[in-house]
Amino acid sequence: MDDDGRQADHDEQTEHEYEPESGILKVFGRQLKRLREWAGIERTELGARTGYSPSTIASYEQGRRIPPPDFIDQADGVLGAHGVLIELKEEVARARYPAFFRDAARMEAKAVGLHVYATQAVPGLLQTKEYANAVFAMWRPLLDEETIRQRTAARLDRQTIFARRPMPTISFVIEEASLRRPLGGKAVMQGQLEQILLHGQRRNVEIQVLPTAREEHAGLGGAFTLLETHQGRRIAYVEAYKDSRLHAERKVVREIEEQYGILRAQALTPRESLAFVEKLLGEA
Repeated sequence: MDDDGRQADHDEQTEHEYEPESGILKVFGRQLKRLREWAGIERTELGARTGYSPSTIASYEQGRRIPPPDFIDQADGVLGAHGVLIELKEEVARARYPAFFRDAARMEAKAVGLHVYATQAVPGLLQTKEYANAVFAMWRPLLDEETIRQRTAARLDRQTIFARRPMPTISFVIEEASLRRPLGGKAVMQGQLEQILLHGQRRNVEIQVLPTAREEHAGLGGAFTLLETHQGRRIAYVEAYKDSRLHAERKVVREIEEQYGILRAQALTPRESLAFVEKLLGEA
């Protein structure tokens, strides 16, 4: 979010209760309130010095809203917290994700290898802001506007992985149907296809399309992501309705790695895939 008009934006947000698993918000809120009271500063003054309204400060202290990183940085300085609040910043940021994805997001951010098989939509790491917003707006049960905004921002923040040094190795296998499904409308999909082409030019990224016409398919079990850590651990994140989970058991991970290898062989090559996306873009 731009800094201009920030307080007005915050004041217009609706209150939203986050999942019980977001206990870090309660911890952060208690620390924020304690530090503010120790400093002898009222919410009105803290809000004025950080650019947030007193009601928003109250929501942060009560663990009902997720404080953005810039607020945490400012509050830590204003309250003389000496890094106490900043220490919690990474964990607070994870609360923007649904509970089932938080551990996967943490591991993804530090992975040296990341390989994604996507079935229903363009993978989150490749999504534009408009496409991501459309995806979350279609979520069922319906999400409120504040949650849509938070999750869209969190999804875009994950894309900093592309700029990391040293560069991680990243690959995608995407079902053709996902690229033909115009989520958000024609203009949104056009921008999305353009972004896929841009990412496909990165030296550490390979994007492959799995044509619908293939008579053999190794991934009928659904979407998944394979991650490799700096320590050489290999982990699989398997997506399922209300039961998405991380798997570290070598037998399970090896089975999924085998699926991914076959899927890559069944898909178009990276060069053929980008040509295919260009063709779709011409038809859009």
